[in-house]
Amino acid sequence: MSVKITYFVHGTTTDNLNDCSTGWLPGELSELGIKQSKELKDFADLNNFDVIFSSDLKRAVDSALLNFGENAKIIQDERLRECNYGDLNGFPSEKVVDEDHISEPFPNGESLKDVEKRLRNFCDFLIENYDGKHVAIVAHKAPQLALEVIANGKTWEQSLADDWRKLREWQPGWNYYLS
Repeated sequence: MSVKITYFVHGTTTDNLNDCSTGWLPGELSELGIKQSKELKDFADLNNFDVIFSSDLKRAVDSALLNFGENAKIIQDERLRECNYGDLNGFPSEKVVDEDHISEPFPNGESLKDVEKRLRNFCDFLIENYDGKHVAIVAHKAPQLALEVIANGKTWEQSLADDWRKLREWQPGWNYYLS
């Protein structure tokens, strides 16, 4: 049993441009984010997927619709949500320190290990229901870092240190394999 995942991050939001961490707030795509989402098809073949999933948060849904088109069948799943920063949803990113919340939840929120638990449940669902399929996901930072832990065997510390956002190594999509 195996599933191939191609993971796409949502387009740049107004919060991203203001160095804020949106968390479980809906978030709005910026003009740049709209442009990025529309232009993704110039960088990646978006016609190769058996099924498309997105987070149910507005910024991911909007990106997925712009990526794949208004007529695409996109399944929204709350397990793909960003980390719930709790009291810090929407706060300046300098106050939202992921490294301090690998195991300890954000105040009135969740930890990165909580995100990992959600993603493990989602991955089990994919293996059970989409064996041999190629799945597209449009979501957020923490779920992608959780896939680095789940699919690539990294520790959370490694996943955070190797994050493409810190390294400025964006690419049109990241491939993961579940078995």
